[in-house]
Amino acid sequence: MKIKSREDLNELKKEGLKSLYPDRPKITVGMATCGIATGARKVFDAIAEEVEKRKLDVVVSQTGCIGFCQKEPLIDILSPGRERMYYKEMSPEKAVQLLDEYMVAKAKDDWALFRIEGEENLIEDDTFSYVESHSGKGNNKIPLYKEFPFFEKQVKVALRNCGFVDPERIEEYIAKGGYYVLLRVLTEMKPEGVIEEVKRSGLRGRGGGGFLTGVKWASCRSATGEPKYIICNADEGDPGAYMDRSVLEGDPHSVIEGMIIGAYAIGAYEGFIYVRNEYPLAIQKLKIALTQAEQYGLLGEDILGTGFHFTIKINRGGGAFVCGESTALMASLEGKVGEPRAKYIHTVERGLWDRPSNLNNVETWANLPPIMARGADWFSSIGTEYSKGTKVFSLVGNINNTGLVEIPMGVSLREIIYDIGGGISGGKMFKAVQTGGPSGGCLPESMLDLPIDFDQLTEAGSMMGSGGMIVMDENTCMVDVAKYFVDFLQEESCGKCVPCREGVKRMHEILEDISTGKGKEGDIELLEEIGFILKEGALCALGSTAANPVLSTIKYFRQEYDAHIRNKRCSSGVCSELITYSIDPEQCTGCGRCVKACPTEAIVGEKKQPHSLDPEKCIKCGSCFEVCKFDAVVRQ
Repeated sequence: MKIKSREDLNELKKEGLKSLYPDRPKITVGMATCGIATGARKVFDAIAEEVEKRKLDVVVSQTGCIGFCQKEPLIDILSPGRERMYYKEMSPEKAVQLLDEYMVAKAKDDWALFRIEGEENLIEDDTFSYVESHSGKGNNKIPLYKEFPFFEKQVKVALRNCGFVDPERIEEYIAKGGYYVLLRVLTEMKPEGVIEEVKRSGLRGRGGGGFLTGVKWASCRSATGEPKYIICNADEGDPGAYMDRSVLEGDPHSVIEGMIIGAYAIGAYEGFIYVRNEYPLAIQKLKIALTQAEQYGLLGEDILGTGFHFTIKINRGGGAFVCGESTALMASLEGKVGEPRAKYIHTVERGLWDRPSNLNNVETWANLPPIMARGADWFSSIGTEYSKGTKVFSLVGNINNTGLVEIPMGVSLREIIYDIGGGISGGKMFKAVQTGGPSGGCLPESMLDLPIDFDQLTEAGSMMGSGGMIVMDENTCMVDVAKYFVDFLQEESCGKCVPCREGVKRMHEILEDISTGKGKEGDIELLEEIGFILKEGALCALGSTAANPVLSTIKYFRQEYDAHIRNKRCSSGVCSELITYSIDPEQCTGCGRCVKACPTEAIVGEKKQPHSLDPEKCIKCGSCFEVCKFDAVVRQ
């Protein structure tokens, strides 16, 4: 069936609504990478097998990540007239037991995470209610989704469908308003009008650069030369970042629809999704979605009967971090070595195969359908004066609630870390948060009330980047953190330009000296000088921002550098060359836990007598320190 009209879309929408909200119980398992990694596939198989064995009239479905990765595997159960209930940390055994109890209308409150009374349709500005309003039938022991601390302050635009639709069923995406926007754009709007709407929305690129999307589109449309290309950058390489992966796994059609809208606006007929090969599940979901879109006439020739044609191909990247940079990505697409080029010629004028090319990342494309559906004024009403809309962050590190967080621009770091993230794990103290990936900066406690937007993060010495957010506790050594990220960037540098190739390498050498007790006066100033050279002289953004982790940690944690250099001490106990272990005989009870934990037999002593540690045998692994329950092991 080829969709040619709104009536055709309406027919598929009916099928999608039946799939989303069937007239019998429906059990859905979160089957994104985070869920599968914690055992969701076994949970899914156990439920499906049990339903089949008992011949139950139950639908078993899958979805993407709803964002609360900390509690995976997650399943939800929806029955007609009842609230949708979400259950955490499922195992095959618990899932089967839950099925037993749910089918006889028993509650399992201790496994429940939250409940939902109705599901928002952002595109149509509507809500599908599972239960009658104020019916009084709700389980008040379980918090509502929008009152649950992890979700309370979130506003989901790019993640609007993730965790709610089956990414392999196009009819469910259509039931949530998908492709209706595309139909209106192709039949009722001029390309220039689309671009003007995107300009008015204030949407800035979510891949890290933060350039105004509408301005970029206008430049590409006005550029001379044919053909023109549309590119989706899904080469997400930041350690700890997985926003783009989750969108592709949970809602691939949102990206496809956004790309088609962009292609129509710019005048492009061919598009590419450049996704790293380490994302096999995302690639699988993309392939299914592209095939479905082609089958229904939403891709290819004569899209929706309008005469417009556009195709999309998937290209797998080899995992080079530098290929997240636009010109390096395009070189890789051409089959060349992924190296950046100088930007005096913009890619919107001469990009892929020397033709006008427009590149945006996954999150940017996913924002396009709701912007065109709800209007520029709606989108620009969210966020701050110069950073409109929402931003997705992957919240990871030493924090209680890890996961994906989509918040309006302007929300503070404190609100994300403490209100949404639940604070620092293990009851420890907050020390720093790094935003913007390996090229971002580390911000201290004094910056926790900083509103998050593109400009304020940059002014603070960090950056928005693609949206990684790594939280660090009191036991983190900031010199070691800087060394880790510089080491990463050194490995990922293409080596094309001297400032990056030599400058990042030299920074790593200096940091290595400092962390091993070989640091000397003047090293900090030398790091700052190299950082300035990188910023001013590197060829691409990888090099020009490579010094951010170093410069920000020097700016906010200078005392740690001084202690490493002058006192040869690492107060966090991370840099092994600068710490020593000993046993306080006054505190030691002779329990023997440290003896068992020591891998080199450096600790000796009689049972119930104070032990001693041989510094010659000690390899400073810290095992004794970790297992001691009496504070007898002293780390200096």
